[in-house]
Amino acid sequence: MQIINEYYRASVSMVYIMTNNEVMNQVIAFHRDMNGMLTFVGAYPTYGRGTGTKEVSTATENDGVDPLTSQGALTLSRDGRFLLAVNAGSHSISSFIITDSGTPVLVDVKPSGGAQPNSVDVFGNLVYVANVGNAANNFSSNITGFHIDENGRLTLIPHSAHSLSTFNAQPAQVLFTPDGSKILVSELTANHLSVFNVNTNGTVTGPIVNDSYGQGPLGAYFLSSGILLVTEADSNALSSYSLSDDGILHVISGSVPNGYKTACWVVPTKDERFAYITNTLSGTISTYQIDPHGALSVVRHITSTPPGTASGLPMDVGVSKDGRHFYTLNGNQGTVSVFNIQKDGSLARLQVAAWNNFFYFGSQGLVVL
Repeated sequence: MQIINEYYRASVSMVYIMTNNEVMNQVIAFHRDMNGMLTFVGAYPTYGRGTGTKEVSTATENDGVDPLTSQGALTLSRDGRFLLAVNAGSHSISSFIITDSGTPVLVDVKPSGGAQPNSVDVFGNLVYVANVGNAANNFSSNITGFHIDENGRLTLIPHSAHSLSTFNAQPAQVLFTPDGSKILVSELTANHLSVFNVNTNGTVTGPIVNDSYGQGPLGAYFLSSGILLVTEADSNALSSYSLSDDGILHVISGSVPNGYKTACWVVPTKDERFAYITNTLSGTISTYQIDPHGALSVVRHITSTPPGTASGLPMDVGVSKDGRHFYTLNGNQGTVSVFNIQKDGSLARLQVAAWNNFFYFGSQGLVVL
């Protein structure tokens, strides 16, 4: 209990990104002021290695942008106490406890239970990580579970490793349902949305394999109503689904395109009336309207970085808890674009925040505290 008393987070506002550096992966911390603007605080090693610009899969283009091909490479616990990071280059995950100043303090590093972890999620004391695997070395795609204790330490759950729908399914995100009873995994190359039931001992059963409506399912988000949003990197679109108790997904809006390339990450506004999707290779963010039944329509678009400046390719996304600000990581720069969210869901660009003096490729993961 002592470490919590020493470090338990007070009300502090931060944004964290991850470098995915191949020599030593780092978490980069920015302080968020009351107007949403970011100031660099520090760089904190994960004591694991990223992949740098190297892709975790041979199925995606090795262009140095989006090397982990995933949403959730960096994840905060729902109470904001713990930060989890994947180290795809050293096949491990790192857990940090967040101090009252917002500084992450490394608590634990554990093998991920597979090869090339690229996404992690946490619900209560349960953590699940998606491992891409490595076909050349006969490592299959899987998910593996851990318990996280009150101090942030991780313990592997025996018999929790579970294969996905195919040997080389290329997981893009592992995601708990809002009540924690199920886990969804988007499978980029298999074009599946696999659903697992979570057992009382922390293991899972499944998967219940659902076909993705569109091609290349990548980023996913459950609304509080249980409606699921899924981006489709190959269809350049967003789909919405309802999820039955038996793990079957039912399409609400199928593959609603936005006219731009590679729809990869998704996050809703706080009131869940809108969702923001980053179209990475087009350098744009699309706003979708979500009706009360989960039906989707495209409203507008904005570039991640100001016209006339170096074009940022937006990837990972986050919205502040007060619902006032939207953040996206530019994967070809290592910068964060900051936007004010207007009442009608439109975005007003405020800042492009950098933590060093040069652009670099390979970063992945963003969370907002």
